[in-house]
Amino acid sequence: MAKAEEYSRSDHELFAVKVIENVEISPDVFLISWRQIGVFIPGQVVKVAVNRLQPPRIYSVCCGNIEEKINILFNIKEDGYLTPKLAAAIPGDELLVSKPYGSFRGDHSPAFWIATGTGIAPFYSMFQSGLSDHKILIHGARTLNQFHFEDELEWAMGDNYIRCCSRESSCNVFPGRITNYLLETNHFPKDYKYYLCGKSLMVVEVRDLLISKGIPYENIFAEIYF
Repeated sequence: MAKAEEYSRSDHELFAVKVIENVEISPDVFLISWRQIGVFIPGQVVKVAVNRLQPPRIYSVCCGNIEEKINILFNIKEDGYLTPKLAAAIPGDELLVSKPYGSFRGDHSPAFWIATGTGIAPFYSMFQSGLSDHKILIHGARTLNQFHFEDELEWAMGDNYIRCCSRESSCNVFPGRITNYLLETNHFPKDYKYYLCGKSLMVVEVRDLLISKGIPYENIFAEIYF
């Protein structure tokens, strides 16, 4: 365990903020917010802690960059220290957070956004910030209730919003994992950008699959969730 003073001297200083809202948007998945303390580029991350004794964790910002608050999306990890405490937070409780930072940044270039689970967060931020033009969003989940923000995304993006579900079925949802969908798809423009966000296994598998289909390595950008 790192000492508290090591975090106060880090490159990403932690500031005290008050929780504005904390909503369970699906079973064990929460969207928590606080007042913005620094401008950000959609796709960036923040560090979050509940005290200076435990190390902070990193979360993607999950809101548009014109809002006055910052949201993060997280799921409870039963064996974790931080997420159960975040889930129990109520408006007025104090958190320690950094200003947004990071190089995983959206822009107006044509791109594929590829996410699993709560890895949708940076892409929802990009979407809410007006960057969904010329984008195809592929979202993978185990169950149908894990397609967070699907109503907004489907209404706005139409056929460019693709859901892949590995354990349940529904109309307009591909029956299988993201990798299965990508294996069956042959239209991958080599001049597009490819943004990947999710657990490390998915990111590695999808990156290797895209490279095997001729996508240049330098066109692939990844944000790994642990």
